[in-house]
Amino acid sequence: MSAPIFLPPTSYDYVTVHKVQGEEITVASDVLAAEEPLEIRIGYGPSGQREHRTLSITMRTPGHDFELAAGFLLTEGIIRGRHDLQGIIYCPDVEKEEERENVVRAELAPAATPDLPRLERHFYTSSSCGVCGKTSIDAVHAASCPVLPKNAPHVAAAVIHQLPERQRAAQALFEQTGGLHAAALFSPEGELLLLREDVGRHNALDKVIGAALLQEQLPLHNSILLVSGRASFELVQKAAVAGIPIMAAVGAPSSLAVQAAQNFGMTLCGFVRQGRYNVYCGEWRILTNPAPYETSH
Repeated sequence: MSAPIFLPPTSYDYVTVHKVQGEEITVASDVLAAEEPLEIRIGYGPSGQREHRTLSITMRTPGHDFELAAGFLLTEGIIRGRHDLQGIIYCPDVEKEEERENVVRAELAPAATPDLPRLERHFYTSSSCGVCGKTSIDAVHAASCPVLPKNAPHVAAAVIHQLPERQRAAQALFEQTGGLHAAALFSPEGELLLLREDVGRHNALDKVIGAALLQEQLPLHNSILLVSGRASFELVQKAAVAGIPIMAAVGAPSSLAVQAAQNFGMTLCGFVRQGRYNVYCGEWRILTNPAPYETSH
C-alpha cells in the first residue's frame, strides 16, 4: 500500500464568510469539509434470483466511497472477506440528480450468505457514530474477528510518539478545512502505509479497512492503526475485524473500548500526543525500558 495525498474535488466546498478580528470585519472565502449522505445497497442471492436492498445510509465526506462501502460490509459482518464481494458500483438508476454518486451498490458473490436478520439496522448512521443504530449490542459483540498474533509485532516505544506528526503531515484535506478525522495505517517501523480522512471517525476507518480489503491485504497483522480522535468501542471492534494488533488514538479510550481490546488481545494506546501516551492493554508489544506508568493525564 502507498499513501498518496489525494484531494477529491467533491470532498470540500467554498463558502463566503465574514471574519471578525477585534472590531474589524472582512469578507473572505473559506473551505469547508463536505458532508453528504451515502446510501449503501447490496445485491445478493444465487444467479437468476438476486435480491437488492438498502442496507445503510451514512453521512460521509465524498471520496473513496467504494472503500467505505467495502470496509463497512466487512466490519458489520455482512461479508467475511474479498471472496464474498463481486464488485461495487455507483447505482446508475437513481431517481434524483442529488443521488448521483451518493448511492452505491455492492454485489455479493452468489455463494455469499449474509446473516441479514441478525445485523438488521434499518439505519441512518450519523457522521459521529457507527454503532448507535444497532438493534442489539449482541450484534456488535458477535462480529467475527481473526485471531491476532500472540507474539508479534513488536514496536519501539519511540515509534508511537512519531505517528501523530506523520499522520497530520499527510492530512491534505484537514489542512484545507480543519474539520476532519483521520485513520492511518503504519508499519511497525513507523512508515505511513495508508491514510483516509472523513467527517466521521468510523467512516475514515472503514475507508482504510475497505482499501486493504479490495487490495486483498487482510488481515492487517503487521500494522499499527492511529485514529485522530478518541478510541471508542466501535473503532476497536472494526480494527479487530481487520486483524489490526496495535491501535493508538490521539484522544482517550472509553472503558468499553479497553475491555474490547483486552478481549481481542489487542494493544491499545491512548493520549498519544506531546511526547507521551498511555498503554491500556497489550503492553508486551511495545518495546521500551521498564518504567512506572503515569496515572494522571
